[in-house]
Amino acid sequence: MLTFPIASVREVIARGRADAEANGGFRNPYYGLLPGKDEQPGLWLVGDHGVYILSNGKLADGAKALVVFAEECNPTSNDDWLDAKRRTFGGDDGVDFIDAERLEAMIAASPNATHLRVVFLADTMQISVVERT
Repeated sequence: MLTFPIASVREVIARGRADAEANGGFRNPYYGLLPGKDEQPGLWLVGDHGVYILSNGKLADGAKALVVFAEECNPTSNDDWLDAKRRTFGGDDGVDFIDAERLEAMIAASPNATHLRVVFLADTMQISVVERT
């Protein structure tokens, strides 16, 4: 299981929208394989050097997207990040797109939620919001 603070998730979505407005849209989750399809607000869940969410708005030249690491898989604050990545995301690098509108609806339906939780099962990824104290 990986968790991200809801406030940080909202920041990533907002930054993606601001970048898209300023720079001509959203980056395609298919990396250009299907230009013009599914270019919508969202975030990418990325596993490589840690696991993090990343804003998907198009960026100005030289700009960097907003990145927020999973609490359990942050190389700068967790010495066991690689083990956590392997146990949750797997050993290979990869990316999954998460639709912003659906995610925002889930968050709005649970106003006391504090964290986004991502659980990886054998053949699926489950996303939920939870309240942690």
